[in-house]
Amino acid sequence: MENQEELKIGIGNKEAVTLKPANVKIQDVKIEEVGIKKGKKVVCLCKHPDNELPIKISAVKYETKGKLETAGLWINLDSDKLIRKSSALAVFLNSTGAKTIEELKNKDVGTCTDEKGYLCFKAY
Repeated sequence: MENQEELKIGIGNKEAVTLKPANVKIQDVKIEEVGIKKGKKVVCLCKHPDNELPIKISAVKYETKGKLETAGLWINLDSDKLIRKSSALAVFLNSTGAKTIEELKNKDVGTCTDEKGYLCFKAY
């Protein structure tokens, strides 16, 4: 559809579908550059039991300093060029038993919702 044709699109009557927290299977993982500064973030393509098409999840809810926190799966490296030990990504990898990002493929992982109602991985 050409950009000018989009000017004629009306308002629909269907609400966005909200998926409930459930166990998902990670089918694929990739790293995407996100934002103005082009930070690198892990994006997992997951099969949700209530959805035909795969969904993308790129955040995790985990416990830190005695409280639950939600964070993106950003790639933060230490001075040895390894994933920073206390980062959200490291906590998530440890909770799934994966040693590398690639090892997340085919893992079954629980989800929950963040403060805005979006699905994120559960690592607590």
